[in-house]
Amino acid sequence: LKTGFLKWKPDYDSAATEYGKAAVAFKNAKQFDQAREACLREAEAHENNKALFHAAKAYEQAGMMLKEMQRLPEAVQLIEKASMMYLENGTPDTAAIALERAGKLIENVSPEKAVQLYQQAASVFENEERLRQALEMLGKASRLLVRGRRLDEAALSLQKEKSIYKEIENYPTCYKKTIAQVLVHLHRNDYVAAERCVRESYSIPGFNGSEDCAALEQLLEGYDQQDQDQVSEVCNLPLFKYMDNDYAKLGLTLVVPGGGIKKKSPNAAQDKARGPATVGSHAEEEEDEYSGGLC
Repeated sequence: LKTGFLKWKPDYDSAATEYGKAAVAFKNAKQFDQAREACLREAEAHENNKALFHAAKAYEQAGMMLKEMQRLPEAVQLIEKASMMYLENGTPDTAAIALERAGKLIENVSPEKAVQLYQQAASVFENEERLRQALEMLGKASRLLVRGRRLDEAALSLQKEKSIYKEIENYPTCYKKTIAQVLVHLHRNDYVAAERCVRESYSIPGFNGSEDCAALEQLLEGYDQQDQDQVSEVCNLPLFKYMDNDYAKLGLTLVVPGGGIKKKSPNAAQDKARGPATVGSHAEEEEDEYSGGLC
């Protein structure tokens, strides 16, 4: 980097290479703080050399050194910076992958930040028309939102997922997303939104007449009539139990408002009140009526 009488400009390219070697050596020696410092200097040299892609790589490596030191928020900041440089360099796919990596790092520490990173990655993939990867990121965000009980945001995220699945004509997954949406709306105590969600899904080819549709209609009927038994029965169907864990839990913990006491038929209620002995003696009286023969 030094300049002199015969060397007017610093040799940033060679400096970056040497800093890179130093970073690897420090990393192998488990001296992560020095490795991070070397990565940052390498990034700076690449920036001065207008090599944005390599600078971004170095920032990402510095972030991974911080991860080894359990300084996760700082690590995520550097990886975010790297993703911005990837975008600037015209490599959006690498930017989205970096954002996903940052999301995974911070997921257990700060789910809110992870949701934001996954949504950013989804937007980048969507702009590049890589819809399947965008859906993967949106799915992670939706599940985290449900886990954090941020149900209003989860409902919007699921709607976005469903719209893209419809766009790529993956209709069976649209049905599953409708189930997840309905469960989220019912946990929000918004029966009207849940019903509207099912009604709008009739426009999806094959939904009307599917087992998903039948189960949802049964679920809404039970919820509307405050029949906890019917709701629990539907939520214990394999269709609900084998969804992603976060949505399956929504089904298993769904409680109808108003206590959810199933309305028994009047005859059943009378028999229960009389008890089994009374019911038995009543049956014996009917048999004894003709015990002496018809005459």
